[in-house]
Amino acid sequence: MKKFLQNSKRWLPGAIISVLLVAAIAYFVDFQTMWESIKGANYGILAGSAVLSFVWMMGRAKVWQTLLRDKPKYADALFAASEGYLLNNFLPFRLGELGRAFLLSRKSGMAFSEILPTIVIERVVDLVISAALLLAGLTYVTDAQGSARIGYIVGGAMMAGLAMMYLLARNRQWALDIFHKLSGRWAFLQKFGGSFLESFLTGLAVLTDGWLFLRFLFWMILDWFVALVAYYLITLAFFPQAQFNWLYFVLGAAAFGGAIPALPGGVGTFEGAVSAALFPFTKDQSTSLAVALTARLYNYLNSGVLGGIGLMREGQTLSGVYRQLMNLRNQESEQENPRI
Repeated sequence: MKKFLQNSKRWLPGAIISVLLVAAIAYFVDFQTMWESIKGANYGILAGSAVLSFVWMMGRAKVWQTLLRDKPKYADALFAASEGYLLNNFLPFRLGELGRAFLLSRKSGMAFSEILPTIVIERVVDLVISAALLLAGLTYVTDAQGSARIGYIVGGAMMAGLAMMYLLARNRQWALDIFHKLSGRWAFLQKFGGSFLESFLTGLAVLTDGWLFLRFLFWMILDWFVALVAYYLITLAFFPQAQFNWLYFVLGAAAFGGAIPALPGGVGTFEGAVSAALFPFTKDQSTSLAVALTARLYNYLNSGVLGGIGLMREGQTLSGVYRQLMNLRNQESEQENPRI
């Protein structure tokens, strides 16, 4: 019971947010209208966007492989990334991020703590790009001065985070010396924290390699463009009058919605963000929700197919990976709080 209450502090806020958003969506949406819009959608266009959803996942794997200095095979990066997204769709605490680092470490021979920083860098740059898209999209939305300020604040915070990681990567030995000096009283912290920090800083070294970082940004921006086109096609299938510039705001909002604490897979937050971002352009909340649900379906489709293939290749199951990740988390907790 005590363990349940401790864990509830982590998942309960997200669950409350998801439930409230789902309730709000149910209140404002006419489900009959939504169903009619789904039946009347252009399925030829939707098929094209479905293909692009797989192209996006393949591009995301290339982004990650580049950050990893091409050490793992592309196929390993692709299936591990897909497995991570699949885990995030069904498991709590965003365990998919830890999961893909854990699974790739088993395939590639790279250290888990060396892989993890690349996921942090990827997520930070994702948020910077989504903030930029949101700000660009706000020029097409009226009365959005408050949202613009939020976008500037979030974008600035993400840039500051990148700058801090760059400084740590450039001053690796200094950071290690400071850590050992401050943790001198706790031998267990020096033993386990020091080795993790050393591997973490090694992973951050990608930020100090200018050519490698430019390659990473190229693949990242290209992958975001694929996402923009895919979302545009989904929207076009339901709203023939859709304009491409709408999707700057919609995709930026979707990315931020996915970062809000919620139930696994961003239930409620993703749908709420996409449908709310579309509403100023369409004035049709019900059909906008149909667009959001279709995008959600594609997220399940590409991660389900590629992630499922990856799990089968390795003889793994979702429940098995979940148990391994929880064991990993418990081991880390015991190392940080050893019994006396």
